[in-house]
Amino acid sequence: MPVRQPRYSKEEAARRGDEIYDRDVRPQMEPQRNGEIVAIDLDTGAWEVDPDEMTAAHHLEARLPDAQIMVMRVGTRYIARFGAGRSKTVL
Repeated sequence: MPVRQPRYSKEEAARRGDEIYDRDVRPQMEPQRNGEIVAIDLDTGAWEVDPDEMTAAHHLEARLPDAQIMVMRVGTRYIARFGAGRSKTVL
Protein backbone atom coordinates (compact mmCIF):
# COMPACT_ATOMS: atom_id res chain seq x y z
CA MET A 1 0.00 0.00 0.00
CA PRO A 2 1.49 3.38 -0.96
CA VAL A 3 2.21 5.87 1.81
CA ARG A 4 0.10 9.01 1.57
CA GLN A 5 1.83 12.32 1.94
CA PRO A 6 0.27 14.82 4.34
CA ARG A 7 -1.59 17.65 2.63
CA TYR A 8 -1.47 19.93 5.66
CA SER A 9 1.18 21.30 7.97
CA LYS A 10 1.06 20.05 11.55
CA GLU A 11 -0.47 23.36 12.63
CA GLU A 12 -3.17 23.31 9.92
CA ALA A 13 -3.97 19.65 10.60
CA ALA A 14 -4.37 20.41 14.32
CA ARG A 15 -6.56 23.43 13.60
CA ARG A 16 -8.81 21.48 11.22
CA GLY A 17 -9.02 18.46 13.53
CA ASP A 18 -9.89 20.60 16.56
CA GLU A 19 -12.54 22.48 14.58
CA ILE A 20 -14.22 19.29 13.35
CA TYR A 21 -14.01 17.70 16.80
CA ASP A 22 -15.55 20.71 18.55
CA ARG A 23 -18.27 21.21 15.94
CA ASP A 24 -19.29 17.63 15.13
CA VAL A 25 -17.82 15.01 17.46
CA ARG A 26 -18.01 16.54 20.94
CA PRO A 27 -21.78 17.22 20.95
CA GLN A 28 -22.54 13.62 19.93
CA MET A 29 -19.89 11.64 21.82
CA GLU A 30 -19.03 13.34 25.13
CA PRO A 31 -19.33 12.18 27.88
CA GLN A 32 -20.94 8.83 26.95
CA ARG A 33 -17.96 7.60 24.91
CA ASN A 34 -15.10 9.33 26.72
CA GLY A 35 -11.87 7.39 26.35
CA GLU A 36 -12.69 5.94 22.93
CA ILE A 37 -10.79 6.95 19.81
CA VAL A 38 -12.15 9.15 17.03
CA ALA A 39 -10.52 9.13 13.59
CA ILE A 40 -11.32 12.31 11.66
CA ASP A 41 -10.84 12.97 7.93
CA LEU A 42 -9.42 16.48 7.75
CA ASP A 43 -10.77 17.03 4.21
CA THR A 44 -14.41 15.99 4.55
CA GLY A 45 -15.06 16.12 8.28
CA ALA A 46 -16.19 12.47 8.27
CA TRP A 47 -15.28 10.50 11.38
CA GLU A 48 -15.41 7.07 13.01
CA VAL A 49 -15.30 6.13 16.70
CA ASP A 50 -13.97 2.87 18.15
CA PRO A 51 -12.19 1.81 21.34
CA ASP A 52 -9.17 0.89 19.18
CA GLU A 53 -7.15 3.50 17.25
CA MET A 54 -6.33 1.26 14.27
CA THR A 55 -9.90 0.01 13.94
CA ALA A 56 -11.30 3.54 13.91
CA ALA A 57 -8.78 4.57 11.23
CA HIS A 58 -9.41 1.43 9.13
CA HIS A 59 -13.18 1.99 9.22
CA LEU A 60 -12.69 5.57 8.03
CA GLU A 61 -10.26 4.47 5.29
CA ALA A 62 -12.77 1.86 4.11
CA ARG A 63 -15.24 4.69 3.48
CA LEU A 64 -12.70 7.26 2.27
CA PRO A 65 -9.56 5.61 0.84
CA ASP A 66 -7.75 8.95 0.41
CA ALA A 67 -8.61 10.28 3.89
CA GLN A 68 -6.20 12.58 5.71
CA ILE A 69 -6.71 11.12 9.18
CA MET A 70 -6.16 12.68 12.57
CA VAL A 71 -6.93 10.64 15.68
CA MET A 72 -7.99 11.92 19.10
CA ARG A 73 -9.35 10.41 22.27
CA VAL A 74 -12.95 11.40 23.02
CA GLY A 75 -13.03 13.65 26.07
CA THR A 76 -9.39 14.75 25.76
CA ARG A 77 -7.00 15.85 23.03
CA TYR A 78 -4.41 13.19 23.86
CA ILE A 79 -4.08 9.63 22.61
CA ALA A 80 -1.28 8.59 24.97
CA ARG A 81 0.67 10.10 27.80
CA PHE A 82 4.43 10.40 27.55
CA GLY A 83 6.74 10.82 30.48
CA ALA A 84 7.57 9.15 33.73
CA GLY A 85 3.97 8.46 34.70
CA ARG A 86 3.21 7.63 38.31
CA SER A 87 6.08 7.58 40.71
CA LYS A 88 6.56 4.75 43.16
CA THR A 89 7.54 5.33 46.73
CA VAL A 90 10.76 3.55 47.64
CA LEU A 91 10.98 2.46 51.25
